[in-house]
Amino acid sequence: MERARVNRRPTIVSSVLLAAALLGLGGGRGWGAEGTSDPSPGTSAGEKPAVIVVLGAPGEEAFGEKFRTWGERWLAAARTGGATAIPIGFDPATATNSASQLRAALEAQPRDGAGDLWLVLIGHGTFDGRDARFNLVGSDITAGELSLMVKPFERRLAVVDCSSASGPFLNALSRTNRIVVVATKSGSEQNFTRYGDFLSAALTDPEADLDKDGQVSLLEAHLTASKRTIDFYHLEGRLATEHALIDDNGDGLGTPGDWFRGVRAVKKAKDGAEPDGLRAHQVCLIPNEAERNLPAAIRHRRDEIELGIARLRDRKSSMPEAAYYAELEPLLQELARLYASAEKPAGR
Repeated sequence: MERARVNRRPTIVSSVLLAAALLGLGGGRGWGAEGTSDPSPGTSAGEKPAVIVVLGAPGEEAFGEKFRTWGERWLAAARTGGATAIPIGFDPATATNSASQLRAALEAQPRDGAGDLWLVLIGHGTFDGRDARFNLVGSDITAGELSLMVKPFERRLAVVDCSSASGPFLNALSRTNRIVVVATKSGSEQNFTRYGDFLSAALTDPEADLDKDGQVSLLEAHLTASKRTIDFYHLEGRLATEHALIDDNGDGLGTPGDWFRGVRAVKKAKDGAEPDGLRAHQVCLIPNEAERNLPAAIRHRRDEIELGIARLRDRKSSMPEAAYYAELEPLLQELARLYASAEKPAGR
């Protein structure tokens, strides 16, 4: 089909080939190796990514050791990626009221800015049939309380709750320009969750780079961890008691990992809602070198164009072919211009 169009639409086909090179399926950015340098000096707080990692009350010492290991992986990945790493609950001597420390940490963060804000919760959770809670040293925090804490943020926010009974946090936190990942599909899955272990390990695992662009997106880490979690229960011959979900389209429904093929959701969400995963695949804790060097304004517009291409692709089957390519071509051309402008030497 593609070859039959070459002579009739050379401009469109050239754009499609360019998009394949730049996007790799529509979202790849593999034009550089992973780097570890810090952002340029003088970067404002709102422009620099920040990662808040919260360790909950361990309950038992064995759990505490696991949670600390997972948390330290997140902090190390954040520092490698040039983000500000903010640990809460790691020091038993000062972890007396983690809820207050979390509130203070959030209040200290800029509400706007190009830098992503990550909030990672590692520990136990509970659900009493009405309220889901993340268990902290001191007062626990409910899904509703956390929703109010993060409500002021307009910058892109990723909330990752690795605890048991975390499903209701997805419903409470879902919002436009926000990514929410939970370890369980409901509050009734209250057993100890292993998803957090696999997720923290996936952040720096080359095998988790599903589209081979030299970086692991939040979506790729989540899909890798989801599969390894299910594999764990299968190999142990046990009934799976945790089913992770991701939501990044603001509908509060969430999508399980087995709905994806590669990095694309191939099953339709309820009521034909936009698939989850598009925004989560644009967020990387350790970006590759080219991604680091891309100016924030260009990166923001690039992300908008990629979302537009993905949405258009989802409508392709219901559109006349000519209309589809008429909408696709200007998006691809603008994308090419963005990358070309980013590669121009300064002052030219």
